[in-house]
Amino acid sequence: MKTKMKFMLISMLAMTLLFTACGNNNNEDNEANGNDNADVVTSASLVNDAEGFMNGVSDKGTWIVSILNDVTIDEDVVVAGTFHDKDDANSDIYRKIALYAQDDDRNVTAEYTLTVPTLTIQSENVNLQGGTVKGDVIVEADGFSLHETTTIDGDLLFANEDYEASATIDGDVTGATEVQ
Repeated sequence: MKTKMKFMLISMLAMTLLFTACGNNNNEDNEANGNDNADVVTSASLVNDAEGFMNGVSDKGTWIVSILNDVTIDEDVVVAGTFHDKDDANSDIYRKIALYAQDDDRNVTAEYTLTVPTLTIQSENVNLQGGTVKGDVIVEADGFSLHETTTIDGDLLFANEDYEASATIDGDVTGATEVQ
């Protein structure tokens, strides 16, 4: 019975995350223009384990990957592929990794830790938001964003100076931030 209740709670949380704004700050623009259901038509990869996360951030994954709890991965992970904001091909190239949960009013209700040896960012315009990445992050694409609510407990390394110049780093990095 406990397993069934846990599954129901996780399912409800997943649906809440899916139907709330897991997108970027363009949601306020959508609401201001009367398009308050923009997030409802998108699909997110809601994951609670290593395999789900790795599939979600692969080139066959989704534009947004949200973890539902702390996730530990024992191998290097690559975020790959080209995705568009809210899976709309007419929108900008954009990808989000959400390490948090939120309620219907978009208040953060929990933050999670992704533990990984290295997280290599090869997709353009990745927004890493909320929670903590415990491990090194290597950026090999333009437009990386470390949201102010995010901590990298490790090094943030850029493959070249152009990638570093195009990045927005508002969060915390406990290790070095440098070009390799």
